[in-house]
Amino acid sequence: MDKYICVYSSSSNVVDKEYFVAARQLGTQMAQRGMGLIFGGGVVGLMGEMAKAVHDFGGKVIGVIPEALNQEGIVYEQCDELIVTEGLRERKALMDEKAEGFIALPGGFGTLEELLEIITLKQLRYHNKPIVIFNVNGFYDGLIQLFENIIERRFAKVDCRDLYFVTQDVKEVLSYIENYVPRDCGPKWLTDIGDKNER
Repeated sequence: MDKYICVYSSSSNVVDKEYFVAARQLGTQMAQRGMGLIFGGGVVGLMGEMAKAVHDFGGKVIGVIPEALNQEGIVYEQCDELIVTEGLRERKALMDEKAEGFIALPGGFGTLEELLEIITLKQLRYHNKPIVIFNVNGFYDGLIQLFENIIERRFAKVDCRDLYFVTQDVKEVLSYIENYVPRDCGPKWLTDIGDKNER
């Protein structure tokens, strides 16, 4: 296994079928490309669909789940490695540390919180790993527009667009991860509120 990729995604079983199809495509192609999965350890929703697809095609799965959710019917018990943490903060820290890249599938508040934190950590130079927003059927269009609004109004620099990559194509998701070359995480990504001319 060349690398493990962290995937953030929904734990809902009632979202439209198209999102399950995208999750299965992503998991399948990750395994076929020799990528392992690090995820939140759940068996339900897109999380479970991803994990099963990776396993179906010979990939490895690491689940990281807080103790409160380590219950039958919630946890994906077939994980090759299951790490149980005290809470959500420890869970995220372990996922961040072990992963060599990050992908956000569509999801709810938890997925959004994880995505924004990993982007912020990259902006603040805590890591320099690839981040991909898998914009299935335009799910993240509103969020990307909000990002543009933040940049246009100078709450973030123009170069912050380089912190993440957005695509609706599963092949582009993984090609970006595979071909990613870390860029200089210098102060150009930090917002200098004292300089009105610097973007």
